Amino acid sequence: EIISPHPDRVEARCPHFTLCGGCIWQHFSYEGQLRTKTAYVKEMIANVGFDENLVEDTFGMEDPWFYRNKMEFTFAIDGSMGLHEQGNFRRIIPLETCYLMHEEMKEAVLEVAKWVKKHEYPGYNKDSHEGIFRHVMGRRGFATGEILLAIFATEAPEKIAHLDELVQTIEENYPSVKGLLWMENREIADRAQAEAEHILLGRDFIYDELMGYRYRLWYDTFFQPNPTQAENLVKYALEFANVKETDTMIDLFCGVGTFSLPFAKAAKSLAGIEIVETSIESAKRNAEDNGINNTYFLAKDARRGIDDVLAEFGTPDVLLLDPPRSGAGGKVMRRIGRAQPERVVYVSCNPASFAVDIKQLAEFGYKLEKVQPVDQFPHTHHVELVALLTRIDE
Repeated sequence: EIISPHPDRVEARCPHFTLCGGCIWQHFSYEGQLRTKTAYVKEMIANVGFDENLVEDTFGMEDPWFYRNKMEFTFAIDGSMGLHEQGNFRRIIPLETCYLMHEEMKEAVLEVAKWVKKHEYPGYNKDSHEGIFRHVMGRRGFATGEILLAIFATEAPEKIAHLDELVQTIEENYPSVKGLLWMENREIADRAQAEAEHILLGRDFIYDELMGYRYRLWYDTFFQPNPTQAENLVKYALEFANVKETDTMIDLFCGVGTFSLPFAKAAKSLAGIEIVETSIESAKRNAEDNGINNTYFLAKDARRGIDDVLAEFGTPDVLLLDPPRSGAGGKVMRRIGRAQPERVVYVSCNPASFAVDIKQLAEFGYKLEKVQPVDQFPHTHHVELVALLTRIDE
């Protein structure tokens, strides 16, 4: 019950708001969202003893809508498709519209949903583990406009009647769809994963660009989900690192090379470390596709990977890390501290784990210089940041 509205309360744009768990801050003015995110980052670093005045105002978006380049949707038992209800993982809110993804991608995803409904195919029942259709994933290259659709189902495509009808509809009406995939998934775990992959149309990847570099994106490739703000993350990281052409560098948790490629262009050499082997293969291919030949990519966990790279190349001038939400962890941070790079640039999607991690570096003579929050996920509580730490003591 609203007794009196807060000054920052606004009318939510989406008809699914309050039910859908996708973006729960639509009733919060965008200016209010940015202020709150800045305050949260300040609170997290102040809690571990750093000066909150080092935190800049959160860098927001000019247009905080239609920003996601990848979304996954789930089928209900009756074959309708949508997003999970907020606080109720078992209930699916049927999708009519979505203001987070591009209109063309939404329409292509809805075409799959209409086809499933038309032929009365059953969705997957998480309790009885019966049914056919589980998920649809859409991803779109913002720079190229290319779309990849992946349908996750418990049966092989040859067992599904009328599949040619769907393929023809997509091919004729959605020329931007460069890949339509059928992914067999019979696992109990409710994840968009696959035991077998079938290409129904086109190819199994799309191209996108970031900072002028071209990347190949498969259905399971991790790539920053908001390309507009991802470019700003990279720009801040480059500015903070102040890389010189004589500098050597380590990119820890490098993924497919989102940060590696622009940094390698500025540095003498760069070594990327990432535990996911398919991401490392993609990073190597992306470097080759962009004519970058001063990189070395290693598929290993962070702590052991650092040891291998240090043994091979010595102490880097700059170390960049972009760990998962859980953070890098004490062992990795202490290993970085003992390595003594001149500058550490930390890109974080979780200010709480970031604050805990950098506390470890302070004990090795590092000073926090500045923190720049970046709003990657408008209308949600999430906030990313880029921070610079410099070595002041041997």
